[in-house]
Amino acid sequence: MLLGSKVSFGLNSLQTPEKIRTFDKNFKDRYDSNKYNYEGKEIISETPSGSGKYEDYKNEDVKRKERDNQDSISINFGPFRWVFYIAIALAVCFLVYILFNEGGTNLFTSNRNKSIHNYEEITAENIENADIHTLIKNAENDNDYRLAIRYYYLLVLKTLSLKNHIKFEDDKTNNEYLNEVSNKPFSKDFAYTSYLYNYIWYGEFPLNIEKYNKAKSNFSSFLKQVK
Repeated sequence: MLLGSKVSFGLNSLQTPEKIRTFDKNFKDRYDSNKYNYEGKEIISETPSGSGKYEDYKNEDVKRKERDNQDSISINFGPFRWVFYIAIALAVCFLVYILFNEGGTNLFTSNRNKSIHNYEEITAENIENADIHTLIKNAENDNDYRLAIRYYYLLVLKTLSLKNHIKFEDDKTNNEYLNEVSNKPFSKDFAYTSYLYNYIWYGEFPLNIEKYNKAKSNFSSFLKQVK
């Protein structure tokens, strides 16, 4: 009986804890990180601005604030999502159509292909594609023979440029063109053609149909010679 009493006393002493432990009030804060996230919510961390004091940094008082992805704003179109995508595709197609057609102010259209209505629109960029013959015909129909001679001279310069005898430039003078063809067999004829043009256009020489036809014949002969 005495031995049994000793055994019973020993078991009671083992079951009694030496120190009673209690949970501190903030124990949950240690389990707020993504490591203990069992609900499947995405945790997004952000660091709030600190006080700027060295003591807080030294004591590691700067803590990270955590929030889940439910705080962010998102748009869900649901079953109408395909309507949104179709609208975007149609908008892109419409923009491309506008840019590549006249509605886009010819943004991707070369200036060389634009219609030319008068001599002031003829430049070094578009003279090679300019329909000068039509401009001459229009001037003749309006009985504006001085303007027709102006176009004939531009036609001469265009032909010389296409044949690589001169380099047409917007600000180049007639004398500069004469210097470029000075060693050509037709240099004297070009000089006379330039003289007729200067005399009729800049000298405002009045032309009737007879005088125009005579000047026109000179331009036509020179063009045949160059071609």
